[in-house]
Amino acid sequence: MVDSNESSGTPEETQNPKPDGNAPSESDITLDELTRQVQESLALGNRHKFWETQPVGQFKDVGNSSLPDGPIEPPTPLSEVKQEPYNLPNLYEWITCDINSDGVCTEVYNLLTDNYVEDDENMFRFNYSKEFLRWALRPPGYFKSWHIGVRVKSSKKLVAFITGVPARIRVHDEIVLMAEVNFLCVHKKLRSKRLAPVMIKEVTRRVHLENIWQAAYTAGVVLPTPMSTCQYWHRSLNPKKLIDVGFSRLGARMTMSRTIKLFKLPDSTATPGFRKMELHDVPAVTRLLRNYLRQFIVAPDFDENDCGALASSQRGCRG
Repeated sequence: MVDSNESSGTPEETQNPKPDGNAPSESDITLDELTRQVQESLALGNRHKFWETQPVGQFKDVGNSSLPDGPIEPPTPLSEVKQEPYNLPNLYEWITCDINSDGVCTEVYNLLTDNYVEDDENMFRFNYSKEFLRWALRPPGYFKSWHIGVRVKSSKKLVAFITGVPARIRVHDEIVLMAEVNFLCVHKKLRSKRLAPVMIKEVTRRVHLENIWQAAYTAGVVLPTPMSTCQYWHRSLNPKKLIDVGFSRLGARMTMSRTIKLFKLPDSTATPGFRKMELHDVPAVTRLLRNYLRQFIVAPDFDENDCGALASSQRGCRG
């Protein structure tokens, strides 16, 4: 899943989040409508110069029922996978980021906090904590070599980052080993260096070295070719602060006091038995989750190790 910090128009870019939760977003549009819009833009000469060279579904193939299900390209023998990293501009060097190291984790946190996905006015950005980053990047069976950074040779400053984590994804009835690609971030001052395409190819190379040949990624813009779109909802926990800083705005015919009352959380949960998940819940939670995911054509294939990792992160579940 390639979340990115770039503006639209290049392969690594993503759409900036819209602070106003009432504004329509691309997630409100159907996949067919997104495809139509992109095909129209391609006809006007706006091409995905990078992604059109990659083994991903292309918009020109949408609706072509003669194409078989399965991999776009067959796996390459491991002996033929490029053994050396891709070349970076001379001023930069690859590093493998040891997220267990407090110093490296702080560097990654600072890079993302200052340079990751932000709104159009450069006022708001994601602020993932170091604890969250360690949880997200260390699932069962993770590969340290898939946590990739780019440093300036002279100063050793971390200026770019991309990651992958392993995942088992069920596609129909087949379990496919994949990499989930995420946290693609390039320092704001280096956006013209075209580092992102090289970083995507490098993480792909390292994934192939583990004999994994498929990947999943997300983006805020339409890249060739989405298999799904999603919409997310959020609830304002401190609406006054969010309105004061410009993240949200008062609704029509709403006062601040009415807004605060509307979003106020109850003193107790409405769902009986709602509590934090504990380790002894893992078998039951795994069964519930797997049964729920069976309704989808494509879904993660979670086992008790995965749900145990969730329990360790103290996320909530129904008791």
